[in-house]
Amino acid sequence: MFDKLIEKRKEKKARKEEEKERKRLEAEEKAARKKEERELKKAAMKSAALNNKGLVTEVAERFGSERLIVTIDLSEVLDAVSYAQELQKLGAGELLLLHNGQVPDYVEKVKEIRDAVTIPVIISSNSTKGTEVAELINATGAQTVSLYNLEKMDIMEMKQEMAKEHIEVNTFQSKISFDLFKVDEKGLIPCVVQDYKTSEVLMMAYMNREAFENTIKTGKMTYYSRSRQALWVKGETSGCYQFVKELKLDCDNDTILAKVSQIGAACHTGSRSCFFTELVKKEYDDTNPLTVFEDVMKVILDRKKNPKEGSYTNYLFDKGIDKILKKVGEEATEIVIAAKNPDPEEIKYEVSDFLYHMMVLMVECGVDWDDIVKELANRK
Repeated sequence: MFDKLIEKRKEKKARKEEEKERKRLEAEEKAARKKEERELKKAAMKSAALNNKGLVTEVAERFGSERLIVTIDLSEVLDAVSYAQELQKLGAGELLLLHNGQVPDYVEKVKEIRDAVTIPVIISSNSTKGTEVAELINATGAQTVSLYNLEKMDIMEMKQEMAKEHIEVNTFQSKISFDLFKVDEKGLIPCVVQDYKTSEVLMMAYMNREAFENTIKTGKMTYYSRSRQALWVKGETSGCYQFVKELKLDCDNDTILAKVSQIGAACHTGSRSCFFTELVKKEYDDTNPLTVFEDVMKVILDRKKNPKEGSYTNYLFDKGIDKILKKVGEEATEIVIAAKNPDPEEIKYEVSDFLYHMMVLMVECGVDWDDIVKELANRK
């Protein structure tokens, strides 16, 4: 009798554990889907749309038509115009038309499709010459082009060529002529380089007119080596390129500030920054709020992936979303109560508690700080 009771309890406990695991997996899957939907910029399909047209509607309804590009291979589809019209009705937001170069009457077919639908049409090109791409854009009246052979082309150079053909493209154009820069007797101007996201100072180098103009033209930081007396594109040999995000000139016109996207290390020693040798230092608080949030988030993520015995964070994850939501609600209430009392220390404590529990909730729901920062930036 007693053994049977014990066995039943074990079975009941096992069923509870199975149910708990099922709910956890469902929550993770749901959070992953939501994160995917938030992060997805564009979804593209080709043969999938031909084989299952209902999939077009399904994807459009889930992610939005504005995110869905459907490809039409003009060398395979016989009645491309009718197919394009059908795709628009099914929910396609844009159409990508292949294959220029393989279809003799490609331009005429593009025009027919553009006249038959109201959604944007993207043309394709294998050319590595900006002038040829510009000619194709002008001939078809298309507003967007999809380029292939990317490893064989210099995008910035192509954009410069297309701009000369009066095609609207995003290129760098300096608002101030290099003639107005205050250079030294050798025609050089110092350039301080920062990471465009963290503002960390990465390095300092010099530019002459040619280096500056090449930086503007290519979008890659180019400098003048005083020791070698030659131009050098940062990353050309190491692969640690610096892609231009912004260039500024100081108040005296004698120093450039470059904000870049740094690939790999900026320093030849392998260090992220060239400025790592400490000379003097006074104790000060250089805490970056976002860095603190990211560090705490990393610990929470690690607890999620690698549970640690006795961890309060793992206790919350084990209890599931309802427990986490309850704690977030409790901590929010604690902030309200603390705010009624004239004690800043109490408010700091309660807000910190709330932020921690909120980050646990974010991890549980598949949201990170990049998602939050992007959303807030969009609200400016």
